[in-house]
Amino acid sequence: MIRFVELPPAVMRALAAGDLGTAKDLTGVELGELFVGDRAKWLWSYRLRQLVDEPEAAAWIARAVVAEPEGVVVGYAGFHGPPDERGMVEVGYTVDPAYQRRGYATAMLGAMLERAAGEAGVQVVRASISPSNVASLATVAKYGFVHVGEEWDDEDGLELLFELPVS
Repeated sequence: MIRFVELPPAVMRALAAGDLGTAKDLTGVELGELFVGDRAKWLWSYRLRQLVDEPEAAAWIARAVVAEPEGVVVGYAGFHGPPDERGMVEVGYTVDPAYQRRGYATAMLGAMLERAAGEAGVQVVRASISPSNVASLATVAKYGFVHVGEEWDDEDGLELLFELPVS
């Protein structure tokens, strides 16, 4: 079982600065090195800029993921923002390498699909995945995502696009 812990702007600022102590004080959970690596620092800075332009995105974007009953933070997950004009939301999830291959990505994606299905404005969920990310490709396949194309992302390179209608 997992639960999500919100990462408000003050926490994202602390993480972008590499300050795990302040992030822990503000969230009440121990966020590990995964949250302050180069990729993560970029993510928190990006999301902070997003919130300036789109404050309503706060309810959708990245959260820490805590495994229960252990109370251990195993990664982070969320949507890239609120539904777009066609009712699409894109998921993103990262599992700490120390906790991979234990079903956490599957649990994260399942919880996000459940949330999406409960939101009136969501029609479809998208996942964009590197062709080399075999584990994530298998995770979306478990839920029946369909390959709908590919795109080039300046940050991540080639990504395969998968979508799943919300019923």
